[in-house]
Amino acid sequence: MMRQAGRYLPEYRATREQAGSFLDLCFNPKLAAEVTFQPIRRFGFDAAILFSDILVVPHALGQTVSFAAGEGPRLAPRVDRDNVGRFSGSFDQAKLAAVFEAVRLIRAGLPAETTFLGFCGAPWTVATYMVAGEGTSDQGPARSLAYRDPETMQRLIDGLVDASIAYLIEQFRAGVDAVQVFDTWAGILPPAEFDRWVIAPTARIVAGVRAAVPDAKIIAFPRGAGTQLERFIDKVPVNAVGLDWTMDLTFARERIQSRVAVQGNLDPLLLVAGGDALDRGVDAVMEAFRDGPFIFNLGHGITPEAPIANVERMLARVRGG
Repeated sequence: MMRQAGRYLPEYRATREQAGSFLDLCFNPKLAAEVTFQPIRRFGFDAAILFSDILVVPHALGQTVSFAAGEGPRLAPRVDRDNVGRFSGSFDQAKLAAVFEAVRLIRAGLPAETTFLGFCGAPWTVATYMVAGEGTSDQGPARSLAYRDPETMQRLIDGLVDASIAYLIEQFRAGVDAVQVFDTWAGILPPAEFDRWVIAPTARIVAGVRAAVPDAKIIAFPRGAGTQLERFIDKVPVNAVGLDWTMDLTFARERIQSRVAVQGNLDPLLLVAGGDALDRGVDAVMEAFRDGPFIFNLGHGITPEAPIANVERMLARVRGG
């Protein structure tokens, strides 16, 4: 599940308190490994995902990144035309040494049968935070910059592509089996902008990673892409694509799963609702995709209020228990 550790596990909350801040947890290899292991121990998932955050890349590019309790991330200074050069070619991989050490610890401690997934944020989504200095409801600051000053946005995206390639290659070298590229804000872009800021950068990342790791398994998640997902897989040779919960199941089965493995796409709020609604949602996803290459997952991150009992109910139904 996306955000496997999350705030819904009491053992995660205890470890988070021990770490101090969220970034301290991300950059403490032993504790990051521990919270990666926690959902595997409790639920026996088929895969573990590295505990980290997409905003460690801006940190390694020189932005100051912090997480205010209850308010989300803060990044400073905000990227604009005057300072973009500082943050588009200054990736300091040494700042992420703790992440790579966590990867090595997790690899050594995972059961042999458990796949290990690394990840990064896609350039467009990471850029939205770097430009706004925080999360916004519509990513208006980044969209406005891309329209008003596409040259500045292109410089930022180019730097993020290079940083993401280096970051993912090092994750593979440290021991992950596959990586995911999360583009949470892909779906807010119209077609021409989607091609420039989502498809083209992700295709470059895939090519760059595979130049160093030829058999690299890569999953892309352009959230909210809708029917544009068909054009995405035409141009980005990934091994699988994530589907958000709004994706039409028939379209996804006939036009996407017929060409590439799919991952998803249960609505995370069904884990809060539970009961018959959860059962129906699980059954619909399983029925739609059971005859093709498919990874059952949520259609976005699990929410902190999801009861553990509902997670257990979902897993039992998926596993046929």
